[in-house]
Amino acid sequence: MGDCTFHNTKEERCFEDYETGCVYEFGSISVDESEMIEFAGRYDPQPFHTDPEAAKTSVYGGLIASGWHTSAMMMRLLVDRYLPVAASLGSPGVDELRWTKPVRPGDRLSIRITVMEARRSQSKPDRGVVRSFVEVINGEKETVMTMKAMNILRCRNAG
Repeated sequence: MGDCTFHNTKEERCFEDYETGCVYEFGSISVDESEMIEFAGRYDPQPFHTDPEAAKTSVYGGLIASGWHTSAMMMRLLVDRYLPVAASLGSPGVDELRWTKPVRPGDRLSIRITVMEARRSQSKPDRGVVRSFVEVINGEKETVMTMKAMNILRCRNAG
C-alpha cells in the first residue's frame, strides 16, 4: 500500500486514485432534531423517530434517528468528500448495511472508509469497481452504522 492521501481534487479524481487498504476519514455532519422528525414523519413514521414524548417510553429512552436518515447523512458525506465528481458512474448496491447504535439529536457524525478492493473491469476497461467498508461514527467515537459499498468509477486511462 502506498500513500493514502488523495492528491487530486474531487473533480479530478478517477478510479486510479483509490488503492486497496487505504483508509480515509471525513466529517462531520450534525444531527438536527427537527430534521430527524421531519424525515421520519415522511419516510419512517415510527413513534421513537417522530414523537419525543412517546420516544421517552420506548426501548431507546428517547428520540432516535431513522436508520434511513442516518444512511442519507452518511451519503451526503460520501458524496461531498469521497466519491469523484465526474468519474462516479453510480453503484450497483451495498451489502451488509447495519445500524449498530442509536443516533440521537445533537450527535455529530463522521465517516471512516476503508478501500477493500479496487479492480479494473475486465469487460469494460474504461472503468473500475471500488468496494469500500464504510463506518459512521458519532462524537463519542462509537460506530453507529456500517456497510459495504460498491461504486463504479471511470478510469483516467482506459487501457
